[in-house]
Amino acid sequence: MTTKITAAELAVQREYMDKVAGINAQRECPPIAHVHSFGCQQNVSDGEKIKGMLAQMGYGFSESPEGADLVLYNTCAVRENAEDRVFGNVGALKKAKKQNPDMLIGVCGCMVQQEHITAKMRRSYPNVDIIFGTHVLHTMPQIIYEALTTRKRQISIPDCDGVIAEGLPLKRESRLKASIPIMYGCNNFCTYCIVPYVRGRERSREPEDILRECRELIECGCKELLLLGQNVNSYGKNIGTSFSELLRRINDIDGEFRISYMTSHPKDATRELVDTIASCEKVTRHFHLPVQSGSNRILKLMNRGYTREHYLELIDYVKGKLPDVALTSDIIVGFPGENYEDFRETISLIEQVRYDSLFTFIYSPRNGTKAAQMPDPVSAEEKGKWFRELLDVQQNIGCSSYKDYVGKTLRVLCEGEGRTDPSLLTGKSRQNIIVDFDGSKELIGSFADVEITEALAWALRGKIK
Repeated sequence: MTTKITAAELAVQREYMDKVAGINAQRECPPIAHVHSFGCQQNVSDGEKIKGMLAQMGYGFSESPEGADLVLYNTCAVRENAEDRVFGNVGALKKAKKQNPDMLIGVCGCMVQQEHITAKMRRSYPNVDIIFGTHVLHTMPQIIYEALTTRKRQISIPDCDGVIAEGLPLKRESRLKASIPIMYGCNNFCTYCIVPYVRGRERSREPEDILRECRELIECGCKELLLLGQNVNSYGKNIGTSFSELLRRINDIDGEFRISYMTSHPKDATRELVDTIASCEKVTRHFHLPVQSGSNRILKLMNRGYTREHYLELIDYVKGKLPDVALTSDIIVGFPGENYEDFRETISLIEQVRYDSLFTFIYSPRNGTKAAQMPDPVSAEEKGKWFRELLDVQQNIGCSSYKDYVGKTLRVLCEGEGRTDPSLLTGKSRQNIIVDFDGSKELIGSFADVEITEALAWALRGKIK
């Protein structure tokens, strides 16, 4: 059952913020915090809340852990290499902790929501002072206060279905683009995925809370709203609304801005949703629809809830309704039990859909998921060969699809100077494609019409029209 954190509970946490701020005000120099968020956009959004609360507690911020009074790693559990990086970073802080015993080191987020990870932290990383899970982010002020005043290790990882906490302070990474969680958790239990176990059950924010946040951001000059959820297509099921309705209501807000969203699940992507996107001029023409595999046998083993045929029918409908759409997807190579024939079915699907780009991964087992218990006879070396074959196929398709934009005019949100050439400006089109172009720096933060003159392997180039 979803728990909404009450105003009274949040008031208690504000009192703890004030208490910590009082402690920090007595220091000779304002304390510095280093916060690093690993993984997905949801983690980045949580990181903005972490920084917002820390700012109210009197902390300044540093991009480096060196010399920091508080180091907090907001972790990801989706892939093993992300966990390894956290352990490596925490281990590297042992020397700094010896030199400055008053330094606080914390690990929070999805990774520590797993029992075996927390046990390892308890046993092997005594230099970590603070450990808290995804469901108690709003109690961080109290956790930090207790750590500062008792000098005892603070661990808070309750077993629950998840909460919704409105009104937490935020320190946003950008004034131009903003992430807005519309829901949390997941009910799908794909056999390879740890997310439902670490993020809890699916729960949606009230639409009025979301709309209020959107209006405030637009009034402050924000130009792109990124709606976040593990499966945005199932938004609102527990509160009697729908993602389509939410998109229409945000689209009706006055002003020139763009609406993007992630992530969609094919089993919940309806024709009504596609029709809604086609009718909403502010919604991006970028459809990220993770297929994971082109083999029905593997899709069933993954517990994805759709077939190859259903997916391709949906893609055909999207292309018919949104002729200017850019299609992207996620692919897992080497799922347990996958053979080369299954893999070739994925290749044939990619060749049929012709994605603009793909996010590709070699399967990484996650402790606690069903897939981690499945037989997996194919060697890592063989999976690597399949992976390289997939990349070669997609590179050819992606280069070809980018060439189709040459001669067209795209509406681009100018985000700043060029990544590789500072004499150029860079931004993204409605298709979420990077576009570099000549122009005055006064255009940064606004929309511009850009005629595409050249297609690169990873971006487009153009000129102001």
